[in-house]
Amino acid sequence: MKNSAANRVSDLRDLAPAYIRSIAPYQPGKPIAELARELGIHPDKIIKLASNENPLGVSPLAMRAIEAAIADLARYPDGNGFELKQALCKRYGVDMAQIVLGNGSNDVLNSAARAFLAPSLEAVYSQHAFAIYALEIQYTGATGVEAPAREYAHDLKAMLAAITPRTRMVFLANPNNPTGTLITAADLHAFLRQVPSNVIVVLDEAYNEYIPEALRSDSLAWLAEFPNLIVTRTFSKAYGLAGLRVGYAFAHPDVADLMNRVRQPFNVNSISLAAAAAGLEDHEFVRRSFELNQAGMRQMTAGLTKLGVDYIPSAGNFVSIKVTDAAGVFQRLLQRGVIVRPIAAYQMPDFLRVSIGLEAENARFLDALKQSLAA
Repeated sequence: MKNSAANRVSDLRDLAPAYIRSIAPYQPGKPIAELARELGIHPDKIIKLASNENPLGVSPLAMRAIEAAIADLARYPDGNGFELKQALCKRYGVDMAQIVLGNGSNDVLNSAARAFLAPSLEAVYSQHAFAIYALEIQYTGATGVEAPAREYAHDLKAMLAAITPRTRMVFLANPNNPTGTLITAADLHAFLRQVPSNVIVVLDEAYNEYIPEALRSDSLAWLAEFPNLIVTRTFSKAYGLAGLRVGYAFAHPDVADLMNRVRQPFNVNSISLAAAAAGLEDHEFVRRSFELNQAGMRQMTAGLTKLGVDYIPSAGNFVSIKVTDAAGVFQRLLQRGVIVRPIAAYQMPDFLRVSIGLEAENARFLDALKQSLAA
């Protein structure tokens, strides 16, 4: 049957639900190749401190696993990720039934949202928190409720106050991206005790390996106490596998089962599975990554203090700095071949987020910042 003029759609976008049409896509950090094309700068002359990547590159053990796995690319990956799950069980003392794997931790967050949220429900997150939370909520048609932050950090009292009978999920980032703020273990545990048992708490620990041991929360031990807790982590940061996208979650088996029902089949490719399982055993690489970040953070914050630039103390591998005319400074840094991250979209128009790089990269950024502020 031919479409009549009356049945034609004037705008195909109207076929999608309103909550999908209103989504503003996530904007990643500018790639080196893009800046090279725009300004005619050779890629080797550009440093990227915009995406919180590991400046040491890839774990040597992971690289060897990648090379070995290439020969079997004609085969589908193990859809259940048995070897990686087995490695995670050995490392963290959890059961396989508690693990969910994802194409990066964003994919795991998506599985959690799709499993538990619906248009009639709400989810709470903090002001200045990772932008993906609001997007994952919006993808499901649920209502996102933003709790006000306190000094750029999660205000746990405000987040508790935002919970209503319609609330099904709360997102926490620890440390938070882009602010780097850290919730203490005591405060976090007290918060979990007060959250209703029918509200899922997603604790995003993407930067956990960068936290000094004494300051880390024993979040995995809390899984037995709080069946409504989901802990998410990633191999993209300290393990240096951002390009392969491997994330994972630990949860109560019933929660993990629901998340695994909605995740895409073969959502983690065979190269990623092999690299992550091998990288998990590379304790020396993670130790070096942690120590480099600690030294780099000291170098960066000392340099910022010398320049008179305010910053938010960070427990991650990045620092957010406050400058006059942040958008202009960002552009002037680009002209000098330095890519950082503007975070006006996080209601922080006067801030730029800067990843910690190698010593020479940090020094170059500080020099470029000094020139950009004076321009």
